Amino acid sequence: MDEEKKIGTYAYVAEPFHVDLNGRLTMGVLGNHLLNSAGFHSTEHGFGIASLNDEDYTWVLSRLAIDLDEMPYQYEKFTIRTWVENVYRLFTDRNFIILNKDDKAIGYARSVWAMISLKTRKPADLLTLNGGSIVDNICDKTCPIEKPSRIKVKNSVPLASLKAKYSDIDINGHVNSIRYIEHVLDLFPIEYYKEKRICRFEMAYVAESYYGDELSFYSDEVGEDEYNIEVRKNGTDAVCRSKVIFKKK
Repeated sequence: MDEEKKIGTYAYVAEPFHVDLNGRLTMGVLGNHLLNSAGFHSTEHGFGIASLNDEDYTWVLSRLAIDLDEMPYQYEKFTIRTWVENVYRLFTDRNFIILNKDDKAIGYARSVWAMISLKTRKPADLLTLNGGSIVDNICDKTCPIEKPSRIKVKNSVPLASLKAKYSDIDINGHVNSIRYIEHVLDLFPIEYYKEKRICRFEMAYVAESYYGDELSFYSDEVGEDEYNIEVRKNGTDAVCRSKVIFKKK
């Protein structure tokens, strides 16, 4: 298959109800568009969630790293392109490029996914599923940003806590991956977003949490405008970790 045909291209608009106080697309909405693009692309190549569910499998996001020069502005059109970089036995690497209305690259993202059994919740062997045909989608296109890092948090005093509620829960019955992003970014005062922008954002998903779980947020400032954050459920188990790096406008 031609390399260009292995890349999915999807158009979006920064709707007014998807932007923040600066008129820029929010990180949560961008993350949702990245996941939608991944879903569209995998469906087009025979590995979409609908067909996988029929076989009692589904995709789960393990890691996400986003580097941004800017966010699309209100009403602006933008494009996300996505492709599969690598396929391993239990994981696959998927990359993204975000293009503004003038087709200029304004950001890149890297992600790591696993396919799990809906019955056992354990990872599936990607190299044997459907005869290993998923490897035919590997694309030789570079992504110029660093891979997701290993995030560690030492602080033992929670910065904030909340209980997982209805709006946090997705169709799989656990807290939606995008809701974690929104909760993490709510930890910072609004002045941060008036004076700075996010230039790098990472999420590493460790375990699932459910309706009624108490989610506590722990934070370390590990550099200038750089924060590592860990989310734990019910005071013990880590469910995800995040890195947020701000840059002055």
